[in-house]
Amino acid sequence: MKMVGALLALFREAAGYTQRSLGERFVVGEQQIASIEQGRRPLKPDLAEQLDELLDTKGALATALSRMPEVDLVPLWAEEYLDREREAIAISWYESLLVPGLLQTEAYARAVFNNKVPVYDDDTVEQLVAARIERREILHRKVPPMMSFVIWEAALRDQLGGREVYVEQVMHLREYADLPGLALQILPLGRTSHAGLSGPFILLETPDHQRLGYSESQRGSQLIADQDEVAILNQKYAMLRTQALNAEDTRALLDRLLGEQ
Repeated sequence: MKMVGALLALFREAAGYTQRSLGERFVVGEQQIASIEQGRRPLKPDLAEQLDELLDTKGALATALSRMPEVDLVPLWAEEYLDREREAIAISWYESLLVPGLLQTEAYARAVFNNKVPVYDDDTVEQLVAARIERREILHRKVPPMMSFVIWEAALRDQLGGREVYVEQVMHLREYADLPGLALQILPLGRTSHAGLSGPFILLETPDHQRLGYSESQRGSQLIADQDEVAILNQKYAMLRTQALNAEDTRALLDRLLGEQ
C-alpha cells in the first residue's frame, strides 16, 4: 500500500494538485487522500482508475494496485468496513470467539494469525499484526468514538499463544476497562439466556449518523445498511448488555482471571 500511496503523491504533485483539491474532485476529502498516500488506507480499484484518468498516468495506479502482493491488499470484502470503522463516531462490538481486534495486544494478534488455516508465513503474519495494531489508533485519537464491547467469557478462557501472552492480554483488557468513553462488559459463562448465539457482530454510527451493521463468516463478511436488519442487531446488542456483567463486575472478573494465573 505504501508503494501505491507514494506513486499517487508523485503523480498528484506533478499534476499540480494538493491533497485537498484532489480530494474535493472526488468528494473523498483531504484526509482520505493523505491516508492513501501514507499507506494507511488502501486505494480502491475504481478510485485508482478515476485518478489515472484525471492525472493522465496511463493506467499506472491501477496497474500497480493489481500487481501488489496479495498479503498487502486488504480483502475486498473488508475494505468498506475498515473505511467506516476509521470514521465512526460510535462502535458497539459483540465478540464470542476472540478478544475484539481493536483490543488485542501485539502478541495476542500474532497468536491469532499464527492459528489461521491455511498457515501464513512469518512475513505475512508480521504484516497482518502491524495492520491490526495500527487500527488501535482509533481508540487514542483526539476525539475517539464512543466504544462499547461485550465479550463472551469463553473467548477469555482460551490461552492463545501461551500463558504469558494470555496474561498480558487480560491485563491489557483490565487497563482498557478503566478508559473513559469505553464500556467493556463480559458475558459470563453459565447463563440460561444468550442473545448472541448467531455469532459476533459490530454496530457502527457514521459522522452523518447513519447506522450500519457488520458480521463475518468463515470466508467473507457482510456490511449491513438495511435499517430493519440494523435494528434487529441493535435489539440483540441491547439484550446482550443486559445479560452481561456491568462495568464494575467485569473489572472484578478480569481481576479474578489474573489472580488465577
